[in-house]
Amino acid sequence: MSLLTDAHALAPVLTELRHALHREPELGLDLPLTQARVLAALDGLGLEITTGRALSSVTAVLRGGRPGPAVLLRGDMDALPVQEDTGVPYASALAGRMHACGHDLHTAGLVGAAHLLAARRAELAGDVVLMFQPGEEGQGGARIMIEEGVLDAAGERVVAAYALHVVARDAPTGFAATRPGPMLAASDTVHVTLRGAGGHGSSPHSATDPVPALCATVTALQTLVTREVDVFDPAVVTVGRIEAGTAPNVIPDTARLSATVRTFSDAARTAVRASFERTVHGTAAAHGVTAEIEYVHQYPPTVNHPGEAAFALDTGREVLGADRVFPLPTPMAGSEDFSFVLREVPGAYLGLGACPPGTDPATAPMNHSAQAVYDDGALPYAAALLAGLALRRLAPAAATDAAALGDAATGQERP
Repeated sequence: MSLLTDAHALAPVLTELRHALHREPELGLDLPLTQARVLAALDGLGLEITTGRALSSVTAVLRGGRPGPAVLLRGDMDALPVQEDTGVPYASALAGRMHACGHDLHTAGLVGAAHLLAARRAELAGDVVLMFQPGEEGQGGARIMIEEGVLDAAGERVVAAYALHVVARDAPTGFAATRPGPMLAASDTVHVTLRGAGGHGSSPHSATDPVPALCATVTALQTLVTREVDVFDPAVVTVGRIEAGTAPNVIPDTARLSATVRTFSDAARTAVRASFERTVHGTAAAHGVTAEIEYVHQYPPTVNHPGEAAFALDTGREVLGADRVFPLPTPMAGSEDFSFVLREVPGAYLGLGACPPGTDPATAPMNHSAQAVYDDGALPYAAALLAGLALRRLAPAAATDAAALGDAATGQERP
């Protein structure tokens, strides 16, 4: 029986688990209900299980039937502070919380992969580390799990790591994509406070107004992107929040903005920060105000290893079908804390379509929307794809094959 056939047989169980997770979403690093459900779903599979100390993580090691290296499969588990507006019968029962990013599917899909791999334990020339991770949505749960030893949970450092992310639009259910090199952007958040001297709105010459400085700063930051950033190593600077004043006839003492910055390389990340800070301070000085900047590095770029990305595409075509898997032409500007894992070990991150049948993938509500709906039918594809990556990577010739595929992807010849 094929992986995908067996995964479809698991669909009712995985769907029940996914709906239970969706009804009671949990935020951040502390996910006791989710952790308990994962532990129950893994019970009886003969796994070596540990739970996190600083977060509600689950790390499960599946020992293969033959000696060999270890690989890692990851599923994130946390939800978002979003009030659900989907109308589905399994909608969130908790106000202000929703699995709007599809992490409930990631969790159930990884549970499915565990079942598929446990049934094929004898075929595994090595071990599989199953990483059930809290705190992807801004808390850096992957980094904490790395600090707690997830990459060495099998007794030695994993040789490769894989993860996937469902998308509610842009791709029909069961279609997968990835690419070598940058897959997702680095994400940084910046808070700027401009300080002047307040006064009466009728006499701006007697005050130092930070509001024009704020407006000029927003415009200058957009000019920074168009004039200082290499178009072949792009950046996004979006000012998503501005705040100033309390009344129309009052010049405030302070004005504030908050922005998100996305870059696709460490070099661009460093350069854009320097330009951002110089632009803010220079614009503030030109308006006679001062600037305070809080520049918060969140997640680095998610960069796929060329060989592992090519291996993942090849595996996807074998498991899901050649017509369902394609190379992604460009990176996406979202961010992911699986980036911390890929900075430690080679691996690949994939996207998987989960747009419900009868919905136009081009216009469906996107991830993080209160109206985002994900197709339960994506669960067997997620489970089969994750299991297939581990099975093929732990085949005797897999490391050589991945290297050869990477050379083909980059046009290099091996000595």
